[in-house]
Amino acid sequence: MNLYANKKRWKWILAIVALLIVGASLWYTNFLVKSIAEQETNQVKMWAAAMEQHAGMMKSTEEFFNKVSEQEQMRVELLAHAYRQVLDFSSNENTGIYLEIIKNNISIPLVITDDKGNIMFTNNLPDDQKDKKVFDGEMRQAYSKFQPIKINPGFGQIQWLYYNESLIYTELKAVLEDMINHFLEEITLNAVGAPVIITNADGTEILSYGNLDSTMMQNSDYVERQLQMMRSENDPLEIDFMNTGQAYIYYRTSDLVEQMKYFPIIQIIVIALYLLIAYLLFSWAHRSEQNQVWAGMAKETAHQLGTPISSLMGWVELLKMQEEPFAGTDEMEKDIDRLQVVTDRFSKIGSVPVLEPTDIIPVIKDTMDYLQHRFSKKFEFDIKLPTESLVLPLVPSLFRWVLENLTKNAVDAMGDHGKITLELTESSNEVFIDLSDTGKGISKSQIKQVFKPGFTSKKRGWGLGLSLAKRIIEEYHKGKIFVKSSVVGQGTTFRIQLRK
Repeated sequence: MNLYANKKRWKWILAIVALLIVGASLWYTNFLVKSIAEQETNQVKMWAAAMEQHAGMMKSTEEFFNKVSEQEQMRVELLAHAYRQVLDFSSNENTGIYLEIIKNNISIPLVITDDKGNIMFTNNLPDDQKDKKVFDGEMRQAYSKFQPIKINPGFGQIQWLYYNESLIYTELKAVLEDMINHFLEEITLNAVGAPVIITNADGTEILSYGNLDSTMMQNSDYVERQLQMMRSENDPLEIDFMNTGQAYIYYRTSDLVEQMKYFPIIQIIVIALYLLIAYLLFSWAHRSEQNQVWAGMAKETAHQLGTPISSLMGWVELLKMQEEPFAGTDEMEKDIDRLQVVTDRFSKIGSVPVLEPTDIIPVIKDTMDYLQHRFSKKFEFDIKLPTESLVLPLVPSLFRWVLENLTKNAVDAMGDHGKITLELTESSNEVFIDLSDTGKGISKSQIKQVFKPGFTSKKRGWGLGLSLAKRIIEEYHKGKIFVKSSVVGQGTTFRIQLRK
């Protein structure tokens, strides 16, 4: 009794210690995750501030290029006016200054064509366009950015002056675009490991992103899910982003931090599975060892009983041969038969039993009749059995042993008087045998312990009867035996459940 109470107490202690260890591990991991997440947040804010300063510099550079573009446009218009004046023979204006303007043009590419598209004059063209005779195709497309200027040189002729941005401005613009692309790449690469999305002020356009799957970012649903996750974790950072005006930086903790949140849980699950497998293996080994002990003890007991029983049988025969037979010979024979039954039971416990089709009704009736005559008349027996035969796969001698153990325990629980009720019911596939007593009952804390070896509520006893009954029913007959109900002070009902 104390052994199992202490065992249960130790189980609770170990369970509490395990929960404390798990709780401490989860708490410490969450603490680390929060610390790393806070560091990431601070780094993202510092990065955002640096990007905003960089964006300010880029904005100033872009404004400068816009002013240069305006000045380039004015130069082109002035040059076009100079060509118009020089070629306009009807004008009386002095063209010297215009010729000087045309002479100093070393950067603005231009093409003068007739009304049919034949090239009359070119200046500052790229090498791949200098030898062209007809203004068409890619060349016409390249010079269609600005409205051509109509020139009337006289004699009924019409000419057109096409021009483009200056070569210097084109080069400067390429440098600006390269700077912008480099800036966006820098945003993508320097996102401090945290997933980042930069949108315009109203959130309708993705300006840049970092540490996200570029393929998935083409999916609008994926982008929206990422933005929702980022909004739920952190408020967006507002920055002044180049020519787009206000922009917002959305960010969240990195995938590594998210994985760290689940690492202790996965670790605990792996350890728990390992311990469970180890426990099952050790339990299997322990049960196997117990089985060997049971079998060895049963065989040895049967062997030890065999010799004195044979001697007793011989002595009884000698007593019968006397001229005046001994009065107790008949009772001695009954006791010897009883010992032989016990020996047979131990012999079958120690080996693999063979189930035989047996009518269970007479087995139960004979066993309970035998027990009823062995107990005081103060114990009432109520046996409720069907009248029809019921054949089940049984080892009769072992099944009788189960009924005897349950009945003896019931008698011990009732004291000097009481009632024992045995009722057999059945379903389509199973048979139920309920054996009830009016004894002291079993407390809820002890119900799970009653079938364990060594458990007993009696001052004297080995505590093996119910353990043996469980072994016979569940391991040999593949059935079930359990406490169906028990009320302290009112009695207990055990149920045996067998398959047909």
